[in-house]
Amino acid sequence: MCRSIKTLRPPALPEEATEEDMRAAALQYVRKVSGFRAPAAHNREAFDRAVDEITEATHRLLDSLEVRGAAKAG
Repeated sequence: MCRSIKTLRPPALPEEATEEDMRAAALQYVRKVSGFRAPAAHNREAFDRAVDEITEATHRLLDSLEVRGAAKAG
């Protein structure tokens, strides 16, 4: 779908994904889905809210994934 979004789970990423990694992926996703690289002022709030919500969903997803053969952090 969007080549700019990289895999954020181990072993594709050698260390744990950072907030910056997750936000960058969310931003690329919203850009792709909306068709806007940068939204107009009247769409900024919706665009930013979507990036925030997708970043949070990414956190939840990565925190709940169990990768076989990898030790769970904790």
